[in-house]
Amino acid sequence: MAKQRILVVDDDRSIVKVVRGYLEQAGFEVLTAHDGESALHMLRSERPDLLVLDLMLPDRDGWEITRIIRGDKTLGQTPIIMLTARVEDTDKIIGLELGADDYITKPFNAREIVARVRSLLRRAQYGQNQTTAQVLRNGAILLDPDQRIVTVAGTAVDLTRTEFTLLQLLMGNAGHTFTRDELLEKSMGYAYEGMGRTLDTHISNLRKKIEPDAGSPTYIQTVYGIGYRMAKED
Repeated sequence: MAKQRILVVDDDRSIVKVVRGYLEQAGFEVLTAHDGESALHMLRSERPDLLVLDLMLPDRDGWEITRIIRGDKTLGQTPIIMLTARVEDTDKIIGLELGADDYITKPFNAREIVARVRSLLRRAQYGQNQTTAQVLRNGAILLDPDQRIVTVAGTAVDLTRTEFTLLQLLMGNAGHTFTRDELLEKSMGYAYEGMGRTLDTHISNLRKKIEPDAGSPTYIQTVYGIGYRMAKED
């Protein structure tokens, strides 16, 4: 079986060396780049299975690269884990809004990167294998797992991989309240302490795309102190 290929992009060569070593030890083939232009060239020529992307690069930053990838039909489904030394919530929120699947804040444990890479690849593979799943409907929302299409009142809505997984999980269990940890575990494959903010950001982004009024949601309900649920149709 061919090894899955990971592209690691960071202008700090020492970080690239460490991450590459751990990923190779875990059985992955690793490609590397140290600037945005090289990363985009390698993405288009080598088509890696996943991208580990530093936010701050000398030419094109991680936000711009993510935007380009998500706007490219041939690259748009590439899973992205963003690395950032910037701890402000706004930076993380922007990355997730643009379509990053996950982010890790520097300094980081390289073993955590390996764990998240494995989890994200499993999610991507699982999504590709779901060809007979039931079409889900709730109010004006229709979700087709086979075609990986979501429409709201007949209009197609572009969701990130994580947003799609969350919506499918919530719609498939309408009326059931999930804790934050349950949603993280089921949608992202892991739940670490302090990751609730990541989930809240994904939910907020999802609401903006599917709710008539994101400030007063009717579909995805917050269950305070616990988590979230999809409203059950009458």
